[in-house]
Amino acid sequence: MSRHAVTRREAHPGHREVSGGLARASVFGMSDGLTSNVLLVIGFAGSGADASVVRLAGIAGAVAGAVSMAAGEWISISAQNELVERELEVERRELGVNTESEQRELEAIYRDHGMEPDTARRAAADVMRDHDRALGVHAREELGVDPHELPSPWSAAVLSFLCFVVGAALPVLPWLGGSGTAATVASIVIGVIAAAGLGWTIGRFAERSRLRAAVRQVLILLVACVITWSIGKALGVSVS
Repeated sequence: MSRHAVTRREAHPGHREVSGGLARASVFGMSDGLTSNVLLVIGFAGSGADASVVRLAGIAGAVAGAVSMAAGEWISISAQNELVERELEVERRELGVNTESEQRELEAIYRDHGMEPDTARRAAADVMRDHDRALGVHAREELGVDPHELPSPWSAAVLSFLCFVVGAALPVLPWLGGSGTAATVASIVIGVIAAAGLGWTIGRFAERSRLRAAVRQVLILLVACVITWSIGKALGVSVS
């Protein structure tokens, strides 16, 4: 076997970014928008409300939910970044005041990673020669963050808003020109198709069973639809 063949077989693609705020905002935004508004629409439809009321509820739910989701993402990531910045400031101060202690701490971390003591000592000393590099290494090792790659709260908020609106708009579409049982069934069908697609996508990116992920999303949606429709039917509130 040639050396090139071995190299090709052992090569592997780089890891995808899966923990950042943008990935989370898009997935949760679309999923929450779809699920919450399908349930809202089905609940109102089950109560016997007029199509115009169901339509208004769906649109209001989409807008209110998207704003709430975006605000929540902005607050969450902003607060997280502020906490990280505070810890980075503490670390920055310690690197200047207790340089030797920080170097020994880094040396201990490298030994825990499996480095020989002499190698760990030289590596720690090399890192500590550059203050910015030392801050980045200490932040990654101790805090698990990269100080140069903090998520943007505005990007996460906008993406979350847009994804929520897209997901929430889907079950409302049949009510723009329809009503009654036909519109209710259409909303459920659209919700099931979208949920399956979302689950399939999650399974694909997670490199897990796509069918299993899709079925899981659909079952969750259907069970929730049955519950909310039953509650709406039991209340029997018709708004005109």
